Amino acid sequence: MLELVKAGGWLMWPIIACSVIAMTIIIERLWIYRRRRVLPANLVAQIWKLDQGQQLTAAHIATVRKSSPLGRILAAGLVNRHHRRDVMKQAIEEEGRQVVHELERYLNTLGTIATISPLLGLLGTVIGMIKVFTAITSAGVGNPAVLAGGISEALITTAAGLSVAIPAVIFHRYLSGRVDKLVVGMEEQALKMVDVMHGERENG
Repeated sequence: MLELVKAGGWLMWPIIACSVIAMTIIIERLWIYRRRRVLPANLVAQIWKLDQGQQLTAAHIATVRKSSPLGRILAAGLVNRHHRRDVMKQAIEEEGRQVVHELERYLNTLGTIATISPLLGLLGTVIGMIKVFTAITSAGVGNPAVLAGGISEALITTAAGLSVAIPAVIFHRYLSGRVDKLVVGMEEQALKMVDVMHGERENG
């Protein structure tokens, strides 16, 4: 492996750095996007029971806020539950935008890595081919070792760049889709809570 890195030239190091960053982001976001962490089951029902029993205190709301991203959104609405429906909904939407922004953290970085990795590989290809033509100009085609070195550098960096970019593109799309699904789920739960609190639907 080390010989491949050396053969690929200095551009292999930024490609390797991109691969490490991408892997770190993918693992961290997969952990963050666990459904039970973002959308705890029966949270709205638990809040409804507390509210019906006149037990929904500021301490309970603070606990809900700390429990999950969905809890943060619901807590913003609960603080305003004695106001009009549109005020409660607006508070939820404002908090929701912040929560979604945090859920999307690092996805732009992953997308950037997916874009620049093949470009780094392409740059390595160009540099390798320049070395080949320089060797031909100075020594002719009689030294195959010099030619092979330049060509191998070109091919190795291209392969390395694509090896980083392909998984990065796949996981960027997957994680973006995962965020979209979680956001839809949070919206449904938040609207359900607003309707329940204002007596426009039964909790079920």
